[in-house]
Amino acid sequence: MIYEELDRLVSYGILTGLIDESDSIYVRNRLLTKLGLDAYEETEAKCGGAEELDDILKNITDYAVSQGMLENDSVVYRDIFDTEIMDTLTPYPSTVIKEFNSRYEISSKEATDYFYKLSCDTNYIRRGRIKKDIKWIVDSEYGEIEITINRSKPEKDPKAIAAAKLQKQSSYPKCQLCVENEGYGGRVNHPARQNHRIIPIDICGGKWGFQYSPYVYYNEHCIVFNSEHVPMVIDKSAFAKLLDFITRFNHYIIGSNADLPIVGGSILSHEHFQGGNHIFAMHRAKSEKFYTVPGFEDIEVSRLAWPMSVLRLRSDDTEKLVELADRILTSWRAYTDEDAFIYAQTDGEPHNTITPIASMSDGKYVLDLVLRNNITTEEHPLGVYHPHAELHHIKKENIGLIEVMGLAVLPSRLVEELDAVANAIINGKDLKAEEKTASHAEWVYNTVLPGHPSINKDNIMDILKEEVGKVFVNVLEHAGVYKRDAEGMAAFDRFVAQL
Repeated sequence: MIYEELDRLVSYGILTGLIDESDSIYVRNRLLTKLGLDAYEETEAKCGGAEELDDILKNITDYAVSQGMLENDSVVYRDIFDTEIMDTLTPYPSTVIKEFNSRYEISSKEATDYFYKLSCDTNYIRRGRIKKDIKWIVDSEYGEIEITINRSKPEKDPKAIAAAKLQKQSSYPKCQLCVENEGYGGRVNHPARQNHRIIPIDICGGKWGFQYSPYVYYNEHCIVFNSEHVPMVIDKSAFAKLLDFITRFNHYIIGSNADLPIVGGSILSHEHFQGGNHIFAMHRAKSEKFYTVPGFEDIEVSRLAWPMSVLRLRSDDTEKLVELADRILTSWRAYTDEDAFIYAQTDGEPHNTITPIASMSDGKYVLDLVLRNNITTEEHPLGVYHPHAELHHIKKENIGLIEVMGLAVLPSRLVEELDAVANAIINGKDLKAEEKTASHAEWVYNTVLPGHPSINKDNIMDILKEEVGKVFVNVLEHAGVYKRDAEGMAAFDRFVAQL
C-alpha cells in the first residue's frame, strides 16, 4: 500500500534528522500532493534504518509508474522522480548553511561530517549505488594502489538519449558544476538536483561553492568550484586558492585537474577543484631526492618515488610556496628538452602544464606538482604521456587528478568483460573469438597465463584483479613525462637544475 511507503519515508526523515517529528503532517501532505493523492490512511509502518531508503523510494516510484506519472520506466526518469520525492525531506539551503557555519565554529571536521552525512541522507549521494562499486588494493613498488570499477553512475539510457534529441536545447544550468544546479528539477540530459545543497565559502576573497560529488570515488569526495562559470586555469592564483582551502579545511586534501585537453579533467569549462578526507598512495610516497632552489632555500623540495613526475614542496609559509610553485609552473610552461621528448609547444599549441595537489602534513603545507604534457604523435594519437594502445583494454580514458594520486577509476564494462575472460580461461575458449574478451586476449596470453601457471577457478578472479592493478601502474608510468630509468631521472634533474 502506498500509504505505508509514505509513512516509512516520513519515518526515515525523522530517523536521519532531516525533519523533526513536528514536520510529519506537513511532509506527508506534500508527498500526497506529489503523488496526486487527496486522501490518506494511517498505517503503523516505520523505517528501521537508513539502509531501507532505496527500497522505500523504489516502491514509491513503482507506484508512480503504475499510475502513469513517469514518461518512461527507465533509470533517468526514475531518478528525476525520486529526487523530487526526496526534495520534501531536504532542508532549505539557508538552514543547511546556518548549521554548517555553526558547526565550523567548533571545527572544520565537525562541519564537513555534518554536511557529508546530510548529502548521503538526502540521497544526493546514492549510497545504495556506491556500494555496487568494486574496489580492491594492489601492492606495487610505489605502495598500495587503489583500484575501483565504478558502477554508481547510471548507464546511458537509450530512451532518455532518444528523448534528449527531441528536447529543446537548454543552457540552464550552464554545466553540472554551476551554482544554479541547487534545487534544479532536472531533465533527460541533466540530472535532477532538488536534494543538492551547496555551502558558499570564501577562497582568496572570491565566492566559491563547496559540495560533495554524487559519485564519491573515495571518502568524502568533495568538489570546490568557482561561483562564476569560468574556465579551468592553472596559474599562480590556483596555487594560492588550493592552499587557502587547506588553511580552512586542514583535514582534507585538495587538488586541481590540469588545464589542457588529454591531461585535464572532464569539465574544463568551469574552474573547480576536487578533494576529500582520504589518504592516497601518492601522499604516502617517499621523497627519493632533495633539491635546493636558489631563493627558496627554506622550502623543502623533493622528487617523489612515484610513476608520474612529481615535485613535492613543503613549508609553513604559504606565500613562499605560491611563489616557488609559480616559478616552477612558469619554467615548465616554456621548457623544451628534445632529448627527453619534452616540447613546450608545437605549431603554437602549448603542451606543458601541471596537476597540483595541496595538503597538510605534520603542521606544514605540502604542495605536490605533477608535471604534465599533452603532445600527440602518429604513433600515439591520444597522447604520448597517456596510456598507450596496448593498455586501452583496461584504461583508455584521460588520467586526471584522482588517477594521478593512485586511485584507478576504471570503466564499468570491465565487470562483464573480466567475468567473460575468467570463464573463457577456465573453459579453454579462444579469447579472440568473443567480443567481450577479444581486446584482452593478447594481455591474457602474453602476461596473465605465463605468469600464473597454476591458475584455476578458485583463484582466477584474484589473479585477474592483481594483473589489472599492474596494468594501471603501467598506465601511470606511461603518463609520467620522465621515465623511471637513469636516463629519465637525469632529464628530470636537468629541469630542476635550470630553475
